Amino acid sequence: MSVVRDLRVLLRLTNFRRLLAVRLLSQCADGVYQVALATYVVFSPEKQTSAAAIASAMAILLLPYSLVGPFAGVLLDRWQRRQVFLYGNLLRALLACGTAVLVLASVPDWLFYASALSVTAVNRFVLAGLSASLPRVVDDERLVVANSLSPTAGTLAATLGGGLAFGVQLLADNSNAAVVAAGAVLYLAAALASLRMSRELLGPDPDDEPQPLTSALASTARGLAAGLRHLAERRPAARALAAVTLMRFCYGALFVTVLMLCRYAWSATESEGLGLLGLAVATSGAGFFAAAVLSPWAVGRFGPFGWMTLCAAAAAVLEPALGLTFAPTPFLVAAFVLGLTTQGGKIATDTVVQTSVDDAYRGRVFALYDVLFNVAFVSAAGVAALMLPPDGRSALLIVLVAVIYAGIALALRRGERTERCGERTEG
Repeated sequence: MSVVRDLRVLLRLTNFRRLLAVRLLSQCADGVYQVALATYVVFSPEKQTSAAAIASAMAILLLPYSLVGPFAGVLLDRWQRRQVFLYGNLLRALLACGTAVLVLASVPDWLFYASALSVTAVNRFVLAGLSASLPRVVDDERLVVANSLSPTAGTLAATLGGGLAFGVQLLADNSNAAVVAAGAVLYLAAALASLRMSRELLGPDPDDEPQPLTSALASTARGLAAGLRHLAERRPAARALAAVTLMRFCYGALFVTVLMLCRYAWSATESEGLGLLGLAVATSGAGFFAAAVLSPWAVGRFGPFGWMTLCAAAAAVLEPALGLTFAPTPFLVAAFVLGLTTQGGKIATDTVVQTSVDDAYRGRVFALYDVLFNVAFVSAAGVAALMLPPDGRSALLIVLVAVIYAGIALALRRGERTERCGERTEG
């Protein structure tokens, strides 16, 4: 109940409420747009979807975060953040309308992807600006709580947006253009919501002279390299990041598998397949929620590496037992298990990084973490594209993922034992 109490205190702050409204509307729109892109690629009646097409869509959705993200702050320190929210969301609304027109016009895929890439690339600036703006609307005493609750609320809004997209898709007779248009409306609402804050409120201060752009970009690159060197000296953090990256890879490969199964193996129509996909996403989301509830206790009971080992071992056993059936119900159970274990591993990794990395390097290490997380997901889609048959039934991929999970569990267990032996020797 402390979370509810903390949120109630924060919501009394007018400017925090206004900034949170921009976040919720922006990320809800992101959820709508991302589902629209996925359903256009996978479930359009006129398309013969392949795993390669799905991999391309994932690259468009995720790689801009990885490539633009570490450098977004350099430009954000030059632009008024309120204006970033206003013009960034207006631009995305306009681009999303353009995407809807392209869908209706049945243009070549590369043109559709170029439009989608433009929308998702702007997103990194908006999200980074939301995080950078929090200290301007929340006092230092409540900043940690705000940093915890605000992104969580945004993630829930994105999930809600995904559900809204599925609903619009079904009500509009599988019209992808209608879903994209709904996202455009939400982007416009986010832009208008930003006008409730004064232009100067969110900074940066006009008196702060920014570093020259070329120097700032070079400094950012050097900072990331320094963060990588620091990470190499912090073996627990490096081990946790390696493990969670591989777990994200496994999750991505199975996500593409489910998409193909929903499209071809489990459904006779696109609407039926879309409904099954929505159910699978919701079930996986329930696993994420369960991990958020269970992980604090599990990390306290087993330690972060013990909890990660347990998650990886459970996935190694249950994933092939459920997945090799290639039947909807066992796969839905697997979606819940993998949602729980993947998010449980991420929560444990966050804890390890926060406690073992020096504060001066923490931001850079988390930027690298973000890159690894997204690249792993896209790489998994690429591997799945090479291995999956048209109907999505690949026993080899299921077994490969199980082997990777087992390897993660064994490596984490061995690393923990080695670390304990080292501590006894030093003692």
